[in-house]
Amino acid sequence: MKLKEEIHENYEKYTGRKKIVILFVLLLIIIFSLFSICAGSSNIKPYQILMTIFQNGDGLSNVVIWNIRLPRVLAAIIAGAGLSVAGCVMQSNLRNPLASPSTLGISSAAAFGANIAIIVFGAGSVKSTGSDAVLINNPYIVTICAFSFSMLAAVVILMIAKLRALSSEAVLLAGVAIGSLFSAGITLIQYFAQDVQVAAVVFWTFGDLGRASWKEVIIMAILIIASMIYFVIRQWDYNAMDSGEEAAKSLGVSVERVRFGGMFVSSLITAAAVSFLGIIGFIGLIGPQIMRRIIGGDHRFLIPASALMGSLLLLVSDTFARTIISPIILPVGAITSFMGAPMFLYLLMRGYKRK
Repeated sequence: MKLKEEIHENYEKYTGRKKIVILFVLLLIIIFSLFSICAGSSNIKPYQILMTIFQNGDGLSNVVIWNIRLPRVLAAIIAGAGLSVAGCVMQSNLRNPLASPSTLGISSAAAFGANIAIIVFGAGSVKSTGSDAVLINNPYIVTICAFSFSMLAAVVILMIAKLRALSSEAVLLAGVAIGSLFSAGITLIQYFAQDVQVAAVVFWTFGDLGRASWKEVIIMAILIIASMIYFVIRQWDYNAMDSGEEAAKSLGVSVERVRFGGMFVSSLITAAAVSFLGIIGFIGLIGPQIMRRIIGGDHRFLIPASALMGSLLLLVSDTFARTIISPIILPVGAITSFMGAPMFLYLLMRGYKRK
């Protein structure tokens, strides 16, 4: 009986530390959200945020908070969570720490779709003014094309992999091949495009959370919440698969079905986020890696922790992009890459040292 109580106490300590880490990251998200809403050319105090939320703010605060900053902050939280949890599930399903939406070619497919919309369908134009001259004059067709080609790439990858018994190596190699194919297509399309069209494509690929209105935020939130529920339901299957395919099958897990479902839902999240906001790299790669090293590989905690870390990384990156040389707003995709690449190399070196 005493041994049983000791085991239970140790287990409570084991899970308690993980819960504390998750709550700490959640607290950081709340703090940075408030800071991000306050930061900018229109100086807003924290009490004004509360007044505006409870419908007691002035006209300027209502416009700035409800129409500009709050949708942007929520887009960062939601898209960051979606990209990070998609990377977490991809890495777990393929048992490869380098698996992510970008390495599997889904982001390249979205960029190809945007190229088609802007260059072929004429969704990019130029203003007469010198500042902010490049304009996406039909964002809806760009979003539809980017989303369609992202999902097409995901379906093709899964179909190719299914012919090869859906092994993790087949999925990863199929993703690399599809990504290279779409990258070649982008080069060819841009070669025959006009200067303004190429500039509009480059502008889209930068990644911009300011594009998100309440409509996009709600759509992404619905998709990501539904996907998180699916991943939580499958968390024990993912834990079993970490021990190897044979061990998972011996426990009654349908490895092929679980892997197909996880990859499809992850691709759906990525396609939605990228098609609305543009290319945002490294969040799906670095977020899960950070939390895996802090709290371990138990997916009961790793899935929500990865989502929160992705939200924090993208929120901090976007706040930095907006404030570092304000009023000029830097591309958030470039900031995530600048932050993510050194961090990933550091984690990689630490991992090798442990071995």
